[in-house]
Amino acid sequence: MPIPESGYPATAAVSPRVQAVETTASTNADVVAAVTADPAAWPHLSLLVTDDQRAGRGRLDRSWTTPPGTALAASVVLDVAEVPVEARGWIPLAAGAAMTRAVRGQLKGHGASTAELKWPNDVLVDGGKICGILAEAVPGTFEKVVVGSGVNTRMSRADLPVTTATSFAAIGRDCDDDRLLADYLSALSSLVDDLRRGDVERVRREVADLCVTVGKDVEVSLPDGTTLQGTATGLDAAGRLVVTSGTVETAVSAGDVVHVR
Repeated sequence: MPIPESGYPATAAVSPRVQAVETTASTNADVVAAVTADPAAWPHLSLLVTDDQRAGRGRLDRSWTTPPGTALAASVVLDVAEVPVEARGWIPLAAGAAMTRAVRGQLKGHGASTAELKWPNDVLVDGGKICGILAEAVPGTFEKVVVGSGVNTRMSRADLPVTTATSFAAIGRDCDDDRLLADYLSALSSLVDDLRRGDVERVRREVADLCVTVGKDVEVSLPDGTTLQGTATGLDAAGRLVVTSGTVETAVSAGDVVHVR
C-alpha cells in the first residue's frame, strides 16, 4: 500500500510527483520502467521513495540489501534534454554534491561530524560511506536520466554491511527524511539548471569544493582490471578524476577509488 504523500510535505513542495511505497525491489528499476511506459506522468524532479528496498543496485551492477526501515532509497527523474551532451557526465557528480549538501544540513549543530564527497558520488561522514548514488539513462531516450540514492538512516552499527560504512544512527544522529530529500532535490535542481545554462564551471567548483578525494593519495581499480596509483590532483572539464603518478597525469572516468591517506 502506498505511503501517503503527506508524509513528505517539504519534498512535495519541491517535486511535482512524490510517490512513496512500503517496499520494492529497486526504486531505480521501477522508475526507469515507469518513465519508459508513460514519460509525461514523470516530469523533471519526480521521485519514488521507500525505506524498504529489497534488491538495490550500485556501481558495476553490485547488489545490496538493508533491513527494512534502516535506509532511505529514492530515485529522481531528471529531464536533461536541454543539458549539452558533453556536460551530461557531470550529472552523477552533481547528484553526489547535492546529497552531500543535504547530509551536511542534517548534521549542522551536532558536533564536529560533517559530510564530504568521495569521487565520483559517494557521500562520506567521518570517513564512512553514508550514501551511494547510481545514475542511469532511460533506454531509448536521450532526454531522461534516473538518479537513485541509498542513504543509511536508522541502521545500527551491527547492521552496517561493511566496516567502511556508517549511518546517521551509528553516529548518534537523527535524520529528518523529508527535509533531507527536499534539500537534496533543491540542490540537484540548481546544479542541473547550471548545466542547462552551460555553466559547467560552477558545477565543477561545487563538486571540487566538496570532494575530499582531491589531494589524497589514491588507488583506483579500473574497469579493465588494472590498478592505478598516484595522487588525485583535480577534476578535469568533463568531471574525470585526474591522478598524477610522477610526471604522468591520467584522467579517470570510471573506477573504484580507495583513499590511501
